[in-house]
Amino acid sequence: MTLSGSRPEWLSFDCYGTLIQWDEGLLAAVDEVLAGKDRSIDRDAFIAVYDRHEHRLEAERPHRTFKDVSATALALAMGEFSLETSAGDADILTSSISRMPPFPEVVATLARLKAAGFKLAIISNTDDAIIAGNVAQLGGSIDRVITAEQAGAYKPTTQIFQHAWRELGVEKEQLVHICASPHLDLAAARERGFRTIWVDRGTGRKPLADYVPNETVGRLDEVPGLLSAAGWME
Repeated sequence: MTLSGSRPEWLSFDCYGTLIQWDEGLLAAVDEVLAGKDRSIDRDAFIAVYDRHEHRLEAERPHRTFKDVSATALALAMGEFSLETSAGDADILTSSISRMPPFPEVVATLARLKAAGFKLAIISNTDDAIIAGNVAQLGGSIDRVITAEQAGAYKPTTQIFQHAWRELGVEKEQLVHICASPHLDLAAARERGFRTIWVDRGTGRKPLADYVPNETVGRLDEVPGLLSAAGWME
C-alpha cells in the first residue's frame, strides 16, 4: 500500500512511542519504583506483566482514567512479583510519564509539517494532565490533543477515533494517522479503514498479520519525504 488520494487536512499522531520516548522512559520509571525493593527482578518481565494488566483494565467498563489504570496495573504487577507497594509508587510512574522527552528528530519534524500547512493532532491513551508535560516539549506545533479521558475510551476501540474525528471536524478520508503501535493504532486502522504511516522504531513490535500500513518509516523525519512523494507538500 502507498499513500494516495486527496491531501489530508490533518495529520494525527500517537504520542507515546511515536513522538515521546515511551520504552526508555518506562524502563527508567520502573527502575525508580523498584529502587530499594528486590532489584533481582527482571525489568522486562515486570513491564510485560504491567502491560498485561494495563491493557485489560483499559478494556473494562466503566471507563477509568489512565491515572487509575496505571496505579492499579502497577499494584497488580507488584503483587505478582510479591513486592510491597508504597503510596508513592503510582505517583512516580505517572510523573515519570509526563517528563518523558520526545525522540531527537520529533520537534523539528513537527515544525516542518506545520509549516507545510498541515494541522497536527495527538490521539493518545492517557489523561489530559499526564500528557500536558509531554506536549509542552513538542515546540508548540500541536493544534489539538485528544485523550482517552476526553473520549471515555481507549484505543483500539472505535469510540476514541470517532470522538477524535468529531472534535477535529473531519471524516477519516481527510486525515493520515502516524503511529508506532501495531496492537492499538494499526488494529483500529484495520477495522476503521483510515490511512496510516507506521513508525517502526525497531522495538520488535510488528503489524497484525492481516494488515499492511500505507507506508512504513524508521523515524519521524522520514515522513515529510513520503508526503512530498504523494504530492502533498514541497
